[in-house]
Order: sequence, then C-alpha cells, then structure tokens
Amino acid sequence: MGYKVAIVGATGNVGRAMLEILAERQFPADEVVPLASRRSLGVEVSYGDKTLTTKALDHYDFSDVDICLMSAGGSVSKEWSPRIGAQGAVVIDNSSAWRYDADVPLIVPEVNADAVVDFRKKNIIANPNCSTAQLVVALKPLHDRAGIKRVVVATYQSVSGAGKDAMDELFAQTKAVFTLGEIETKKFPKRIAFNLIPHIDVFMEDGYTKEEWKMMVETKKILDPKIKLTATCVRVPVFIGHSEVVNIEFEKPISADEARSILSTAPGCLVIDKHEPGGYVTPYESAGEDATYISRIREDATVENGLVLWCVSDNLRKGAALNAVQIAECLLKRNLLTPKKKAA
Repeated sequence: MGYKVAIVGATGNVGRAMLEILAERQFPADEVVPLASRRSLGVEVSYGDKTLTTKALDHYDFSDVDICLMSAGGSVSKEWSPRIGAQGAVVIDNSSAWRYDADVPLIVPEVNADAVVDFRKKNIIANPNCSTAQLVVALKPLHDRAGIKRVVVATYQSVSGAGKDAMDELFAQTKAVFTLGEIETKKFPKRIAFNLIPHIDVFMEDGYTKEEWKMMVETKKILDPKIKLTATCVRVPVFIGHSEVVNIEFEKPISADEARSILSTAPGCLVIDKHEPGGYVTPYESAGEDATYISRIREDATVENGLVLWCVSDNLRKGAALNAVQIAECLLKRNLLTPKKKAA
C-alpha cells in the first residue's frame, strides 16, 4: 500500500518540479493530487507519463492525505499548513512561514535528517531557503572535520528563485535589448537583463536583506548555532541555478586537498575542481541536476585555518523540490509514517 500525496502550488515552478521528482525517484505514492488556487483550477500538470488536472485548495478534504508538499507562498502556508496538519497529513513546506518556529524541524537530509522525528508537534516540516540548502550541504562534512567558526558568503542567485514572472521578465528584457524595445521592470526594482541586483527580499533595519538574514539564521538552526555567518545576496541574469562564493574560517587546520577529498565522498556533493579553464561548474550545467557542485577549493591565507570554495546548485531542485521529496523519503525510511488507507 502506497501513500497519498498532495501538492499545493502544483502549477508553479517548484510545484511542477516536485511532481517531476516524485516520478523520477519512484516515490511510493498510490495517488498524487495537484492543488492550486481557484484561478488555476483545471490546469493540467505532468506526473511521470500521466497528465493530472489541478483541483482547488480551498475545498479539498485532506483527511485521507498522508503527505502534503506545500509550495504556495508564506501566507497560504500560514493559513493552510496547520489545518492540513490537524487532519493528520504531514506538511513539508517550502516557504519561510515555519522555518523559525521552535516546534517545526528545519531539514536538509544530508545534514540533519535525524531532526525530522520532531515533526509530530505540529505535523509540519520546513524546507530551508534555496541558498541555505546548498550551502549547508557543502559545509556539513567540513564542519564535522575541522569545526567552522565563521562563514562569509556571497550569492549569485538566478531569477527562478523569484518565480515564473521573474523568469519571464528576464526573457522579455533580454529580447528588448536586442530588438531596441522598451525595457519594463515589474518584478525587480531595477533592470535584470545584463545587470546584477544586490537586493533579494525586503531590507531590514540593520541594512541586511531578509534573504541574507535567512541564511544566517537557518544555517545556525540546521548546522550549528555557534557558527557566525554573514551574507550578501545578489540576483543575477541566470534562469536556473544559484552560485555562491564561500569563505570559511575553521577552528582546526584543514588543507584544500583534504577538503577536496572530504567533499568528494560527502552525501549530495559533487566535486569538479580542475585548475584549468572550464575545470569548474557553472549554474548552466547545474540546471536539472540534483547535486551540490563544488569547485575552486583553495586555501585563504588572509585568516588562520581558512578555505574558499565555489558552490553551485539547481535552486528549483535541491533548493526546493528535491529537498522536500528527500524529507518525505526520510519519514518513510525511519518508519515514521503509515499510510492512512492501510491503517484504516
């Protein structure tokens, strides 16, 4: 007997990726139900070799749903996740709505899978921010070996992290540049085509943006509260794939060669690090892939026990949809979830 899985936000970039990944990984689902807002009612989405028709979220009965993958934004999750959890379904939420709740585990399976057992307090499990997910996958094995004191990270984040409208805006602006058309800015505060924007999410009182704050707080919750982290998050004219330059200061000595060896065998990591033109991974190559790619590993002589590395991942997959499905797989591997139909 398999599980019944609902996808809330099934017509969005991440929702469609969730459906794709569930099929790819042959998740043991007897039934998959795509849900969306009323305006997307009846929209068809792909699930493996099947075509599914979306149903309306606000009239759906979750009483026989085992797992709900939620990717419909923070306000929808705030309203619906507790309701769905109260009906006995486990909600795996991709928004920021529950990440900082002490009663909700924030999970990256390669890093802190054991923490998933705490989900029963609210029947909600949180997915981290896309930029945090790939970062902690790279940091975890190095932290285990040498103890991380401080991280300075600069991100180069693709427009897909801001949704389909953002991708459309980059396409439209790029086309306008070549056709001498009018460049319209709607989703972003400034032109994104052939440009960089050092601003993701809202500004906070201390001058950091909310995106940068998320990376700081989430890394502490997932990996280690003692780690100090500062971030600068930049939107770049790339469709899919987030990139990060990561400077790390360790408590103990660790060489670049040792780090390269550790990361080469670490879960979720793939090291491509040749000291030659093209001997590294770019966001273009990460699109559609599951790994967190690591390149340019080198020692930082400006601090004691310092390393620098380049980290790239598909933000729609490991940064969102893949991580959510992996969390669901964690529940099954640990026998923490019994199908309701079987239980009945």
